[in-house]
Amino acid sequence: MKIFCWVCLVFVITNVVALSEEPQLSSARVVFQTNYGDIEFGFYPSVAPKTVDHIFKLVRLGCYNTNHFFRVDKGFVAQVADVAGGRSAPMNEEQRREAGKTIVGEFSHVKHVRGILSMGRYSDPDSAQSSFSILLGDAPHLDGQYAIFGKVTKGDETLRKLEELPTRREGIFVMPVERITILSSYYYDTELESCENERGILKRRLAASAVEIERQRMKCFP
Repeated sequence: MKIFCWVCLVFVITNVVALSEEPQLSSARVVFQTNYGDIEFGFYPSVAPKTVDHIFKLVRLGCYNTNHFFRVDKGFVAQVADVAGGRSAPMNEEQRREAGKTIVGEFSHVKHVRGILSMGRYSDPDSAQSSFSILLGDAPHLDGQYAIFGKVTKGDETLRKLEELPTRREGIFVMPVERITILSSYYYDTELESCENERGILKRRLAASAVEIERQRMKCFP
């Protein structure tokens, strides 16, 4: 009986630790440049691989450019509009094709807390397309119901600016009075950036070494 209880305790502790651990971000970063500042975010490919692939492809195709945040509910969410209807610029055929895809609901144990990215959807759990929310506070009632695929890595000051903007209510939605536009977007890889920095440091060290070698040569062999 004691052995059984010990096994149960170990199982419970292991699961609690697993649930409390934050998922690993990939090295890819996306930056939305809005008319109120930049928002940078990363992805959780181990949590929602299909969702991450889809959103990142939309970013690479430029689908979020000229789109907007149609919803800003202070302390709850800032929600990006579906690109098919939210952009002010027309889409090309490839963009329309990708934007029209729906993604299976990749629900997980990850918690809805401030900074988390979570897919929007209709009542069908597999109806997510391109709209997603940035959490502006903790929302445990959303846990396990919406697909989390990443989190904000920089730009909380921009989110706080958005929270202070005037809003109006339309049904269940709290919406900004003025349009919050995603003027443009870009992406980069933190690992490649790190390599570039290290290469720059190495080049400077080699250059300094070459100067020192020449100095010693001139000193010893005038």
